[in-house]
Amino acid sequence: MSFDGLVCPIPISDYPVVTLAHGGGGRLTRQLIDRMFRAVHDNEWMVEQHDGAVLGAPPKDHELVFTTDSFVVSPMVFPGGDIGKLAVCGTVNDLAMCGAIPRYLSCAFVIEEGFEMEALWRVVSSMGATAREAEVVIVTGDTKVVSRGQADGLFINTSGVGYVETSRVARPSSVREGDAVLVNGDVGRHGIAIMASREGLEFETTIESDCAPLAAQTRALLDAGVDVRTMRDLTRGGLATACVELCRDDISIALDERAVPVREDVRGGCELLGLDPLYVANEGRFVAFVAAEHADRALEVLAETGPDDTQPACIGRVTTEAPGRVVLKAVTGSQRLLDMLSGEQLPRIC
Repeated sequence: MSFDGLVCPIPISDYPVVTLAHGGGGRLTRQLIDRMFRAVHDNEWMVEQHDGAVLGAPPKDHELVFTTDSFVVSPMVFPGGDIGKLAVCGTVNDLAMCGAIPRYLSCAFVIEEGFEMEALWRVVSSMGATAREAEVVIVTGDTKVVSRGQADGLFINTSGVGYVETSRVARPSSVREGDAVLVNGDVGRHGIAIMASREGLEFETTIESDCAPLAAQTRALLDAGVDVRTMRDLTRGGLATACVELCRDDISIALDERAVPVREDVRGGCELLGLDPLYVANEGRFVAFVAAEHADRALEVLAETGPDDTQPACIGRVTTEAPGRVVLKAVTGSQRLLDMLSGEQLPRIC
């Protein structure tokens, strides 16, 4: 069986599923590490076979950025991606939101006994392909096998290290009155793709997740000289939650619902499921707060570096009219406050 042009080096006919023996440190564990993981993530750190990866100091006038995340999506394969692609993109994008260039990742797998080896190979290969696209290196990792019923198939944790120039660190505390609020594309696509796949919903067109690495776009913004105050990827809780998290007691964020790009099929899916697209998760979208005089240039850069099927937009501004509040001007012209949801709107989507 092959994926992304690679042929699984472990004879699946001999080992069709992962067993508890894989977690015991014996021959099967060694085969899993050497012939599957290292076959995809072959680099100088993996060859060393040490207990850790010695990475060296960051370049002069740079700072280290470190992040970690865990991924438990269900289903594990969905239109536009899978849990492996999601794990790489999620951590790479967290680094990118700080203004960093992602460099190194770790990955840890918690695998349920009975998980199909073919499915594991797809995930590992997908992670390798996405890491190459994002220009990061997976330098260390771990596997654990747990008994049936303890992991819902597969859980993945990835941690990431990146470098950021000291003068380019994007911080939430830098947001100020008058800043423009931008998004790099349409929102809500990932969450609806997951829900449609999970519930067997069919639309006139297949809604694919927007899952993608974002470092190239964020780097292009900084390289273009755009005064980026801060950025936040629109994952769990979507656009609304990200804005609420970034709002402070001394500022307010005013959004225009008519300016927020939402694809019609996504909007229809949200209406069918009773969801608000502003709160639906994304995996290839971010909000950027930039100096007002740089907004037009920022939109140009985002359009040039983003996918062809979406367009960035200016969706609001930072004010002091309602300190500590995110205020949405609705399509009807009325206003409503956006707040955190009291519970998860969409479970198990990232």
